[in-house]
Amino acid sequence: MRTSTKKAAIKLPTKIRIVCPTCGNDTDFYEVAEGVILTTRYTQNEDGSFTPISDDSQVFGEIKFYCNECDEDLTQFHKHFLEMLF
Repeated sequence: MRTSTKKAAIKLPTKIRIVCPTCGNDTDFYEVAEGVILTTRYTQNEDGSFTPISDDSQVFGEIKFYCNECDEDLTQFHKHFLEMLF
């Protein structure tokens, strides 16, 4: 005799938000990159002013991720941040 068993559906969260464990902030964060070369290309306008036309950056060092409210180091969440960056 075969017994029918139903497995409960596992619900995965549709949105995973980063929340600072120290202050509870879940909206404002910042990155700090070490060893960075920034290259900005400009065009000079007729009036002598300049307009940026492109920005390139190369990061050679470590990138840290922080809470913008309390400055807690949240680098452990940086990979998730990058995955959710659109």
